[in-house]
Amino acid sequence: MLRTPLALVLMVFAVVATSADAPKREAAIHYRQSVYKVMLWNWVPMAEMVKGKRPFEAAEFKHRAERMAAATRYLDEAYAEGSGQGAETDALPAIWENRKDFDGKLEDMQREAQALAQTAASGDEAKIKEQFGKTANSCKACHDKYRAD
Repeated sequence: MLRTPLALVLMVFAVVATSADAPKREAAIHYRQSVYKVMLWNWVPMAEMVKGKRPFEAAEFKHRAERMAAATRYLDEAYAEGSGQGAETDALPAIWENRKDFDGKLEDMQREAQALAQTAASGDEAKIKEQFGKTANSCKACHDKYRAD
């Protein structure tokens, strides 16, 4: 007799706990997407400068590279376990299946973004463009494997 109410209580607890995680997963996805929007906001003007689509302005490039490097650090907490679902996302399940590889690629990108900010401080356009390419490749390495297009 005691088993039925206990089982019911446990089932209700499991449903409530699962549904309580849904907003957290959704919030993590929105947080992650917001960080990437900040990164893109700064990335596009730098890419346009590198590609010659707008004049190269060393001070603006440096400012945007510093923002980009700072934003990459926010990604350390943007891929919480289970945040591959709960809202629309391009993050593939492979992120959580291959977490060590993903984390390594994220660290590579963070390192290259920091190097871009440091190189941008030099004002040397040729070196900046070279480091921009390295940073772009580190982003692409992750996108190729862990992002749906």
